Amino acid sequence: MSELQAPVAEPDVPVPEPAPRAAAVALLLGFGILMAGNGLGGIVVGVRAELEGFDGTVTGLVMAAYFAGFLLGSRLSARLMGQVGHIRVFAALASMASTAALLHAVAIDPVVWVGARFLTGACMAGLYVVAESWLNDIATNATRGRLLAAYMIVTMMAMAAGQLLLDAADPNGLTLFVVASVLVSLSLVPISLSTTSAPPVIVPEAMSMRELVGVVPTGVVSIIGSGMTAGALMGLGAVYATREGLDASAIARFVSAPMFGAIVFQWPIGWLSDRVARRGLMLVISLSTVLVAVLLSTLDPSSFAAVGAMFVLGGLMFPFYGLTIAFTNDWLPQSKMLAAGSAMVFLNGLGAIIGPLLGTVALASGADGAFFYAVGAPSVLVSIYIGWRIVVRDAVPIDEQRDWVPVPARGTQVINTLARPLRRR
Repeated sequence: MSELQAPVAEPDVPVPEPAPRAAAVALLLGFGILMAGNGLGGIVVGVRAELEGFDGTVTGLVMAAYFAGFLLGSRLSARLMGQVGHIRVFAALASMASTAALLHAVAIDPVVWVGARFLTGACMAGLYVVAESWLNDIATNATRGRLLAAYMIVTMMAMAAGQLLLDAADPNGLTLFVVASVLVSLSLVPISLSTTSAPPVIVPEAMSMRELVGVVPTGVVSIIGSGMTAGALMGLGAVYATREGLDASAIARFVSAPMFGAIVFQWPIGWLSDRVARRGLMLVISLSTVLVAVLLSTLDPSSFAAVGAMFVLGGLMFPFYGLTIAFTNDWLPQSKMLAAGSAMVFLNGLGAIIGPLLGTVALASGADGAFFYAVGAPSVLVSIYIGWRIVVRDAVPIDEQRDWVPVPARGTQVINTLARPLRRR
């Protein structure tokens, strides 16, 4: 070949796909880092809003904005993935979520914070959809159960670990916001380096709310109540603890305890739900949630008893979401499950927006224990409704109930696709 002759380009060598196990590990690692950053960002925003003297109503709007953004993001992200691909969507959303964390530190302004939390929620919803889509693509019928369990554990453990980082620096400074931003950015590394293909996404058509209410009214009422309880507790738990004078370490323990409770209680409740009438179990858990909330209203939040009660509250509250999904599927044909799952995510998100607003009213009242009355109030209404339905409508026979599967409370409609092959019928 002469010096002037151009070299012949060699054909591209395809990059081999990672082994399913390695791909799953990388995905869960990246998602765990993301959840740690999200957990830290959520708790530091609540604490800092209180330290900055934000009005209670404003704080409630800031925390509710996250769930409003989540609701929107879960519906838009699948469309974006179809246009530009999974990895680009993940990279873009992680970058915006990382930027949103820093905006809280740069501009201590309620309007900016409402916008930043809305952006964070929308980005996190999209990141959930991307991660769940990849998980769905990796899973086989033999590994779905283990992957779902690992996904649920990683989600809860990483978020709790992120919340415990509150004690790593002064909440009045910039450090915690920077750490949250760095963690969200670092989540890109294992995911972007391990995956070379774009898995398919199944986007369900919306199911008529009228049809869903007509078939499973108990599921509709329960999923809204579940969202209200979770939204109030997780949105304003740090605000309540700050107002009660807890230091950063005590706040972190208090707010992270429900996550650990969810991990411990998830499997026993799921196992039991496959062996007893599911609606009766929902009533017991809902009433127990009310009792624990009332107990918390009487306890000193800095005490170990209060942390223990928060552990139990999370252990009841978060599995109730998956139990409600399982109960709803008991009444639906296989063809309707995915669309119903999308509707349930939407309804749970609406409840999660309302929850912090109710909690804000309770905190503003200044009454002793009012915050936990607001946390428990949705479960009172759910309990009354379930009790009435038990009287007027027969339950699905136990041997016809579908198998329970672990479903994270902040999952998207995509996780229903992943869980669906595990269910009977």
